[in-house]
Amino acid sequence: MIRVAFCCHGNICRSTLSQSVFTYMVKKRGLGDQFYIDSFATSTEEIGNPPHRGTVRKLQEVGIPLVPHRSKQITQKDYDSFDYIIGMDEWNMKNLRRMLKEDPEEKIYKFLSFAGSSRDIADPWYTGNFDVTYDDVMEGCHGFLMYLRENGEI
Repeated sequence: MIRVAFCCHGNICRSTLSQSVFTYMVKKRGLGDQFYIDSFATSTEEIGNPPHRGTVRKLQEVGIPLVPHRSKQITQKDYDSFDYIIGMDEWNMKNLRRMLKEDPEEKIYKFLSFAGSSRDIADPWYTGNFDVTYDDVMEGCHGFLMYLRENGEI
Protein backbone atom coordinates (compact mmCIF):
# COMPACT_ATOMS: atom_id res chain seq x y z
CA MET A 1 0.00 0.00 0.00
CA ILE A 2 1.36 3.39 -1.03
CA ARG A 3 0.41 6.02 1.53
CA VAL A 4 0.19 9.58 0.15
CA ALA A 5 -0.41 12.81 2.09
CA PHE A 6 -1.10 16.03 0.19
CA CYS A 7 -0.34 19.16 2.23
CA CYS A 8 -1.07 22.86 1.91
CA HIS A 9 -1.47 25.74 4.32
CA GLY A 10 -5.10 25.33 5.38
CA ASN A 11 -6.15 21.94 3.93
CA ILE A 12 -9.30 23.33 2.33
CA CYS A 13 -8.20 24.24 -1.24
CA ARG A 14 -5.15 22.72 -2.91
CA SER A 15 -4.53 19.63 -0.78
CA THR A 16 -8.19 18.57 -0.71
CA LEU A 17 -8.43 19.17 -4.47
CA SER A 18 -5.31 17.03 -4.94
CA GLN A 19 -6.66 14.31 -2.65
CA SER A 20 -9.92 14.09 -4.62
CA VAL A 21 -8.27 14.26 -8.06
CA PHE A 22 -5.58 11.69 -7.26
CA THR A 23 -8.11 9.35 -5.63
CA TYR A 24 -10.25 9.58 -8.77
CA MET A 25 -7.28 8.96 -11.06
CA VAL A 26 -6.03 5.85 -9.27
CA LYS A 27 -9.54 4.38 -8.99
CA LYS A 28 -10.16 5.03 -12.69
CA ARG A 29 -6.97 3.07 -13.48
CA GLY A 30 -7.97 0.17 -11.21
CA LEU A 31 -5.24 1.03 -8.69
CA GLY A 32 -7.44 2.23 -5.82
CA ASP A 33 -6.63 -0.74 -3.61
CA GLN A 34 -2.91 0.06 -3.85
CA PHE A 35 -3.22 3.51 -2.24
CA TYR A 36 -4.19 5.24 0.97
CA ILE A 37 -4.63 8.96 0.19
CA ASP A 38 -5.23 11.78 2.66
CA SER A 39 -4.57 15.51 3.00
CA PHE A 40 -3.35 17.83 5.73
CA ALA A 41 -2.66 21.42 6.71
CA THR A 42 0.58 22.92 7.91
CA SER A 43 -1.39 25.52 9.91
CA THR A 44 -4.23 25.36 12.42
CA GLU A 45 -6.31 28.14 10.84
CA GLU A 46 -8.93 25.97 9.13
CA ILE A 47 -8.95 22.90 11.41
CA GLY A 48 -12.32 21.15 11.24
CA ASN A 49 -13.53 23.06 8.19
CA PRO A 50 -14.74 21.31 5.01
CA PRO A 51 -13.16 21.87 1.57
CA HIS A 52 -13.48 25.40 0.17
CA ARG A 53 -16.59 26.01 -1.93
CA GLY A 54 -14.34 26.80 -4.91
CA THR A 55 -12.73 23.37 -4.61
CA VAL A 56 -16.14 21.72 -4.38
CA ARG A 57 -17.44 23.73 -7.35
CA LYS A 58 -14.40 22.90 -9.54
CA LEU A 59 -14.65 19.19 -8.78
CA GLN A 60 -18.36 19.22 -9.63
CA GLU A 61 -17.60 21.07 -12.87
CA VAL A 62 -15.12 18.41 -14.02
CA GLY A 63 -17.13 15.44 -12.73
CA ILE A 64 -14.70 14.30 -10.04
CA PRO A 65 -16.23 13.15 -6.73
CA LEU A 66 -15.21 15.10 -3.64
CA VAL A 67 -13.52 12.96 -1.01
CA PRO A 68 -15.34 13.88 2.23
CA HIS A 69 -12.83 15.69 4.42
CA ARG A 70 -12.35 18.05 7.35
CA SER A 71 -9.17 20.05 7.67
CA LYS A 72 -6.52 18.67 10.01
CA GLN A 73 -2.91 19.52 10.74
CA ILE A 74 -0.09 17.10 9.92
CA THR A 75 1.84 15.63 12.85
CA GLN A 76 4.99 13.60 13.40
CA LYS A 77 2.78 10.51 13.73
CA ASP A 78 1.53 11.18 10.19
CA TYR A 79 5.11 11.50 8.98
CA ASP A 80 5.81 8.05 10.36
CA SER A 81 2.68 6.63 8.65
CA PHE A 82 3.03 8.02 5.11
CA ASP A 83 5.40 7.18 2.25
CA TYR A 84 4.95 10.45 0.34
CA ILE A 85 4.24 13.84 1.90
CA ILE A 86 3.56 16.26 -0.92
CA GLY A 87 3.67 20.02 -0.40
CA MET A 88 2.09 22.52 -2.77
CA ASP A 89 4.55 25.42 -2.57
CA GLU A 90 7.88 26.56 -1.11
CA TRP A 91 6.22 27.90 2.05
CA ASN A 92 4.53 24.52 2.66
CA MET A 93 7.85 22.77 2.07
CA LYS A 94 9.62 24.99 4.59
CA ASN A 95 6.87 24.41 7.17
CA LEU A 96 6.77 20.67 6.56
CA ARG A 97 10.52 20.33 7.08
CA ARG A 98 10.33 22.39 10.26
CA MET A 99 7.34 20.46 11.62
CA LEU A 100 8.63 17.02 10.63
CA LYS A 101 12.17 17.07 11.98
CA GLU A 102 13.84 18.10 8.70
CA ASP A 103 12.54 15.02 6.82
CA PRO A 104 15.14 12.42 7.88
CA GLU A 105 13.56 9.70 5.67
CA GLU A 106 13.25 12.01 2.62
CA LYS A 107 9.48 11.62 2.27
CA ILE A 108 8.67 15.27 1.56
CA TYR A 109 8.30 16.32 -2.08
CA LYS A 110 7.15 19.46 -3.82
CA PHE A 111 4.18 18.42 -5.95
CA LEU A 112 5.19 19.76 -9.34
CA SER A 113 8.69 18.29 -8.99
CA PHE A 114 7.10 15.04 -10.20
CA ALA A 115 6.26 16.88 -13.43
CA GLY A 116 9.79 18.23 -13.80
CA SER A 117 8.97 21.72 -12.54
CA SER A 118 10.00 23.82 -9.56
CA ARG A 119 6.79 25.92 -9.79
CA ASP A 120 4.36 26.23 -6.90
CA ILE A 121 0.78 25.01 -7.19
CA ALA A 122 -1.26 28.21 -7.57
CA ASP A 123 -3.07 29.09 -4.34
CA PRO A 124 -6.72 29.88 -5.11
CA TRP A 125 -7.26 31.24 -1.60
CA TYR A 126 -5.46 34.35 -2.81
CA THR A 127 -6.13 34.25 -6.56
CA GLY A 128 -9.71 32.97 -6.55
CA ASN A 129 -8.76 31.06 -9.71
CA PHE A 130 -9.55 27.39 -9.12
CA ASP A 131 -9.14 26.65 -12.85
CA VAL A 132 -5.40 27.35 -12.75
CA THR A 133 -5.05 25.38 -9.51
CA TYR A 134 -6.91 22.44 -11.02
CA ASP A 135 -4.59 22.49 -14.06
CA ASP A 136 -1.55 22.54 -11.75
CA VAL A 137 -2.97 19.66 -9.68
CA MET A 138 -3.64 17.60 -12.82
CA GLU A 139 -0.07 18.20 -13.97
CA GLY A 140 1.25 17.11 -10.57
CA CYS A 141 -0.98 14.02 -10.40
CA HIS A 142 0.02 12.84 -13.87
CA GLY A 143 3.68 13.41 -13.05
CA PHE A 144 3.37 11.57 -9.73
CA LEU A 145 1.72 8.56 -11.40
CA MET A 146 4.51 8.48 -14.01
CA TYR A 147 7.11 8.70 -11.24
CA LEU A 148 5.52 5.77 -9.38
CA ARG A 149 5.30 3.73 -12.59
CA GLU A 150 8.91 4.48 -13.59
CA ASN A 151 10.09 3.47 -10.11
CA GLY A 152 8.16 0.19 -10.19
CA GLU A 153 5.81 1.10 -7.36
CA ILE A 154 2.67 0.58 -9.47
